[in-house]
Amino acid sequence: MLPTTASKGRGAARSAPPLFGPYLRRIVKWQQMDIEYTFWQMVHLCTSPKVVYQHTKYHKQTKNQWARDDPAFIVILILFLMFATSAYCAAYGESASHAALTITSVVFFHFLFAGIVLATLCWFLTNSYLREEPNSHVVEQRVEWLYAFDVHCNSFFPAFVILYALLSNLLFVVAISYYHYLNFLGYDVLPFLDRTTFFLYPIGLVIILSPLMILIGFNPTRYFLSLYFG
Repeated sequence: MLPTTASKGRGAARSAPPLFGPYLRRIVKWQQMDIEYTFWQMVHLCTSPKVVYQHTKYHKQTKNQWARDDPAFIVILILFLMFATSAYCAAYGESASHAALTITSVVFFHFLFAGIVLATLCWFLTNSYLREEPNSHVVEQRVEWLYAFDVHCNSFFPAFVILYALLSNLLFVVAISYYHYLNFLGYDVLPFLDRTTFFLYPIGLVIILSPLMILIGFNPTRYFLSLYFG
């Protein structure tokens, strides 16, 4: 007799590997991180992001989870943020205390806190409204919160490369649009979600607002630099 959907769901829940425990323990174990694969992902997120999400499918097949079990990506991205912000602080001759405050703000507020909020929102929306109705032959699946945070990190990296290397109105629009495009790819790869084009809507909003920003004289470069160094 074939197992029911509910029993399969319970079996899947029992076999699913724990996410946060091993993940957090590996943060302090640099020798266990796959640094080479992390840099490979970062390069392809800027050149061919679909390849990265194709490997996400392989990861699901081998590890039985969509989220990364290696924190190397987040650790290296935080190091990049700290280095880039330190360079800005040094260029503007800020004091050590102001530099420390700026670095803390960029890492913990603009990246981690904002990422947690966005990931939680996307995690809630996908699980509540975008999942396809499972049939009796398919195990019910849900978006893992840690996977939602992975999608944010993947989307954030190219935006970081563009915005921290050179800021302007055009690059700001490109970076934000690319962030939401990668956000869309991250959820579109999940076969149990539907209507994932929802994540492309902010791109249209950014494109509509960009002429308005130019007309009112809003420059993201000046805004962010004045925020930290004004």
